[in-house]
Amino acid sequence: MGTTDINNTIGNGGYLAFEEKVAELDRQMDELRRLSSVKGIDYSAEVRQLQQEQVAELKRIYSNLTAWQTVQVARHPKRPLLEDYLSLMVKDFRELHGDRCFGDDNAVMTGFGQIGREKVLIVGQNKGRTTKQKVACNFGCANPEGYRKALCKMKFAEKFGIPVITLIDTPGAYPGVGAEERGQAQAIAVNLAGMSRLRVPIICICIGEGGSGGALGIGVGDRLSMLEFAYYSVISPEGCAAILWRDGSQAPDAAEALKLTSSDLLKLGLIDAVIPEPLGGAHRNIHDTVYNVEQYITKTLRDLKRTKIDNLLESRYRKLRSIGNDFANRYRGKAQIGKARIKTAAKATSVKSRPVPVKV
Repeated sequence: MGTTDINNTIGNGGYLAFEEKVAELDRQMDELRRLSSVKGIDYSAEVRQLQQEQVAELKRIYSNLTAWQTVQVARHPKRPLLEDYLSLMVKDFRELHGDRCFGDDNAVMTGFGQIGREKVLIVGQNKGRTTKQKVACNFGCANPEGYRKALCKMKFAEKFGIPVITLIDTPGAYPGVGAEERGQAQAIAVNLAGMSRLRVPIICICIGEGGSGGALGIGVGDRLSMLEFAYYSVISPEGCAAILWRDGSQAPDAAEALKLTSSDLLKLGLIDAVIPEPLGGAHRNIHDTVYNVEQYITKTLRDLKRTKIDNLLESRYRKLRSIGNDFANRYRGKAQIGKARIKTAAKATSVKSRPVPVKV
């Protein structure tokens, strides 16, 4: 796949490159509806047939997405963003600003609100919908003051025993000179330590892109889940391809190697749950997507609040410390088996030494 193919993934109407047949079926249905209004002929049966074909095609496509196609779905311009969740899921949202140190970062939004019957603190990464909004919030790439603001508000919520909900959606932390001068890496590291000790339930949900340390900065909690077609990775596929092959067109291969999809991460035990998306992705039905996230939050919060806070902290600590243990145990077992085979082979092929005659 060339660079042109990678960049031009969104066609007219918001269709992705691998949705050509879906787009064609939509065009046919629109044409039939137009003819029906112009000529007065009833084409409802034909439209229903095309709708059934479209549903079958979407099921076929979205049940067999590659890792790179999943990345494209997660980046879809019509995918629900933080503001959609705040307006449709959170009641009486009151935003909190500033980190009490440097300034206010538009890429990270924090505030109190109510989800279902639960009062919560929302911490989310804002990518912006319009060009003006995207520029204002660095396309969702947070500065150090954004992470410091997030931790400051979390500690404020801790004083009142209010649970924390984080919504992750970022390509990564902002890599500018100013961000590095103000301690980008240190801010993320402090968040990791601070969130691991926070004495309230924490639920982290990746709703779109989960890129690198930018996602980890608000990604430590008792439960980490992902939307079905989101991705969560140590680096973007393009960044990985640029480092390994010095060629951004290798991004699809890098995406497969990174194991960044929700199904892969669930198998590896790095996330706790996958929240289903509507047929064809979250961008095709924002309301159902937000409803699924809301139901997951209310159910999970209800379960977490039944646990004593000391037990919750211990469980969170053990969960964090156990990351990678499965891999280590697996390879340690393979190494021990390999050593045993080598010893067995060495014994089978060993030749008894003959005594050397002594010269008189």
